[in-house]
Amino acid sequence: MHLVTTHVEAGIAWLKINNPPVNALSRDLRVALIEDISAASANADVRAVVLSGTNGTFIAGADLKEFGHPITAPTLPEVIASIEACPKPVIAAIEGPALGGGYEIALACDGRVALSTASVGLPEGTFGIIPGAGGTVRLPRLTDAAKALEIITSCRLVKAPEALQLGMIDQIVPDLREGAATFALEHPAKRLVRDLPP
Repeated sequence: MHLVTTHVEAGIAWLKINNPPVNALSRDLRVALIEDISAASANADVRAVVLSGTNGTFIAGADLKEFGHPITAPTLPEVIASIEACPKPVIAAIEGPALGGGYEIALACDGRVALSTASVGLPEGTFGIIPGAGGTVRLPRLTDAAKALEIITSCRLVKAPEALQLGMIDQIVPDLREGAATFALEHPAKRLVRDLPP
């Protein structure tokens, strides 16, 4: 099974994650993401990349089966580095939950569009873990530090309407594919969260 399927259409590379049931960030998925983002980066026909999930989910977090074992490469920060290094804008198209490492992936993207039923958050604290792939430093660049701290420490899921109000996502769209394509082509430059002032 291909954990990431890619096709290029009208200048957009569509990367769809398919790691049922919740698109967990397993090692094999991390490998596939880096490979497909690198291929899109090198493809002269690609002007933008849209990253989305299947199974009604963006990415619902880490693969819990890997907890308690040595970390195997590539790590989640390496995936995030590949997204940020992509010379084309990368847009996260969020359906359903984008949680933990999944939301950290979205934070590495140049834009975030979502359906109104989506939710985002960094609930790792429920497992006694601090968000370790950039969530603690990128989230306060989109919303204020006090609100970022409350979201991280409460481990709560933030529904799309509130996430939009807080700056955690950029747009709520009625049609995810059409909305992501429009956003990607209207924002042709890199807009990395890491470059914003905290």
